[in-house]
Amino acid sequence: MNKKKTGRPLSFDRNTALLAAMNVFWLKGYEGASMKDLTSAMQINSPSLYATFGDKHALYLATIDYYASSDACSPLVAFETQPDIELAVQSFMEAVIDYSTDNNSGARGCFLSSSVSTSSGEVEGVEALLQRAINDTDARLARRFELEKARGVLPENFPSTERAKLMFDLRQGYVFRARAGMTPESMKTDIAFRVKMILS
Repeated sequence: MNKKKTGRPLSFDRNTALLAAMNVFWLKGYEGASMKDLTSAMQINSPSLYATFGDKHALYLATIDYYASSDACSPLVAFETQPDIELAVQSFMEAVIDYSTDNNSGARGCFLSSSVSTSSGEVEGVEALLQRAINDTDARLARRFELEKARGVLPENFPSTERAKLMFDLRQGYVFRARAGMTPESMKTDIAFRVKMILS
């Protein structure tokens, strides 16, 4: 008796598949990533990919959403969970450097700035996702500063939104340096100065 073939293995995990696809896009870019590259990395067949994610374009957008809501949050989590605000800013910077220079896939930097940003304006929907990711990050950073103002740790006139944007921009600088192959040790030498710049 012939058994009906299933579209995907029982062990299929959507997030694991998205992570694998993200790493392919990260290393090869949107145009450079073939369907064969993607299905091979995701360990699923083409019908499974189309049934679960739609086409390559939809999969790409899904990987951006996945990254923005998971991996990219590690510096934010470090910033939000460290009780002392000075140490929180320091932990944020250290986490940015660590995740930018240590990726199991071999990719360096940040998926959004190193890969996705190059397709903004060329791949439909990417620009809006990038803007949302940036605005969401700015808002999360600013909320922590506002909390410290309410606690009396930071002065009432502390410019939370402006410093949040500065932190994000400094983060992107570290990502760019990591992309250029600079070592985490060299990038961590001036963290204390940047912390003072943000909190002063």
